Amino acid sequence: MKLSLVITTYNWPEALSLVIESIKNQTILPDEVIIADDGSTQETKDLITSFNKGSDINIIHAWQEDIGYRAARSRNNGILKSSGDYIVMIDGDMILHTNFIQDHISSAEPGFFVQGSRVLLSEEQSKKVLAEKIINFSFFSTGLKNRKNSIHSKLLSKIFSNKKNQHKGTKTCNLAFYRKDCISVNGFNNDFEDWGREDSEFVVRLMNSGVNRKRIRFSAIQFHLWHNEYARVSFKNIERLENAINDSIQFCENGISLMENNES
Repeated sequence: MKLSLVITTYNWPEALSLVIESIKNQTILPDEVIIADDGSTQETKDLITSFNKGSDINIIHAWQEDIGYRAARSRNNGILKSSGDYIVMIDGDMILHTNFIQDHISSAEPGFFVQGSRVLLSEEQSKKVLAEKIINFSFFSTGLKNRKNSIHSKLLSKIFSNKKNQHKGTKTCNLAFYRKDCISVNGFNNDFEDWGREDSEFVVRLMNSGVNRKRIRFSAIQFHLWHNEYARVSFKNIERLENAINDSIQFCENGISLMENNES
């Protein structure tokens, strides 16, 4: 199984640099890394170019014009440029545990998408991590807000992971799925152009199409750098999510296939 790691980013090269360093330390490397970039400036492009010169990991830069918040389209752009059978999605502010990729490979199962969790770093600790370029953490590290999520244990993962279909708790910062399942629902919905719910609507359509949810705990661990959060979700995005739920929608019209046709 060929695995593609898709990383969303927007104008935070300092964080992205640490994420890439954590990828280089993986017990099993992804077959390819795609940076799904929602319009970052030249500094991010230069960072990727620099890493490609000094690393065996092939990083593909999937950039789109900065004309507003278009995370859904950016993710589709990254998926479109991927060639893996299996896709793991993270955000560009998620530092990875050394077993992250290996854990996702172990958790992959036909007919399921996988939702992982994250460890939240405090604001103070995040500043220290960025300044000192720290990429290794443990249960005993300072500045962890939800410390229990940092425990890496096969036994605890087996006990506490579950298979239960729900969209609540969906986060594309730690989400994995088979590429063919994504294509079958036409990827993310490009109509989502403001913040929020594009990830939930995507997994709702996956579940409506018969792909079930697997929630893993104490495995595939990542550490989230602190930043200001968006305060409010777009009403239109909430409405689109509710429509997908109420109408059992599987396929979005404005999805990855339109982008593919435009490229060809």
